[in-house]
Amino acid sequence: MARIVVGMSGGVDSSLSASLLKEQGHEVVGVTMKLWPCADLDGGFTRDDACCSPSETIDARSVALSAGVKHYVVDMEQEFRRHVVDGFIAGYEQGETPNPCVRCNESIKFGALWDHARRLGAAQVATGHYARIVQAFDRLVLAVSADRTKDQTYFLFSLTQEQLAHALFPVGALTKEQVRDESRRRGLVTADKRESQDICFVGKGGVTRFLREEIPEAFVPGPIRLQDGRLLGEHQGLAAFTVGQRKGLGIAWHEPLYVVALDTASNTVVLGGRAALLVQEVALRDCTWHLGALPSEGLACLVRPRYRAKPVGATILPDPDGPELGARVRFHEPQQRPSRGQACVAYDLGDALCLGGGWIR
Repeated sequence: MARIVVGMSGGVDSSLSASLLKEQGHEVVGVTMKLWPCADLDGGFTRDDACCSPSETIDARSVALSAGVKHYVVDMEQEFRRHVVDGFIAGYEQGETPNPCVRCNESIKFGALWDHARRLGAAQVATGHYARIVQAFDRLVLAVSADRTKDQTYFLFSLTQEQLAHALFPVGALTKEQVRDESRRRGLVTADKRESQDICFVGKGGVTRFLREEIPEAFVPGPIRLQDGRLLGEHQGLAAFTVGQRKGLGIAWHEPLYVVALDTASNTVVLGGRAALLVQEVALRDCTWHLGALPSEGLACLVRPRYRAKPVGATILPDPDGPELGARVRFHEPQQRPSRGQACVAYDLGDALCLGGGWIR
């Protein structure tokens, strides 16, 4: 049996993960990461369901004690700010719509936490993610979880082979209801806790309010124009918009309008009809491919160009300008243009294995 560090957020999934590993005979060390000021005393905000809030930390410790697991709180606020929050803010400044959860997994949960685990002499890091890891030839590949509605492989696509080799997902073979049932059977205090669907560090005011406080310079008024250049109105900041957005535009028009581009050079929101959003191809940067380099003839697969998007057929080709620059996704049917900065994640044609992906550029 091995020493395993479990990232305990205070939720039901990580709580059961720690309990299951303990029951299997492993030496389990629970670690709750303090990632952000989540309480008024920290100079932050009060939100009980934030993963590092005092109430979540108390629940994580309670579960650890009841399971006979050592529990520690580790301050990783600086690493989280540097690797996740700063990039999130910079992305919005550049007209992107970044996904911080992917960056948190690769840099914090399986980066900084794994570094900490190694110093503790641990062999692996476990989390409550809904995903599985399988071997394909001599490579490790993410497999979708038993509960397809909770599958989180999209947020884990960028993990390296080394990170996958040291990762454990104890609840990946269970459905959410099974997780709750098993937690109730063990008397875990987290068994019936509701889930948080929000970005953990933005607070109750949402993304726009967070960005207004962090980068007020990104909320300079500018023009809203049709694609043909006609002026339709004025916006109060590019960071409040994302490509594909339809609601909240403040524009009355004879047909539905969508954000089709954010022109950072001229501080302009560009609107158009739905047809203007359709694209046949998108380019990716910073790619990770679990089965190794892309074949020169391309990889036929399914892709999700945004979280919870319906998987669509595509062929992913190495970038002709050099594989280090990324790849190109050629959709089999025209698709709505995804936002720059979002993750585009590839799956096998059976939609059972996550093959990797990249960031839309």
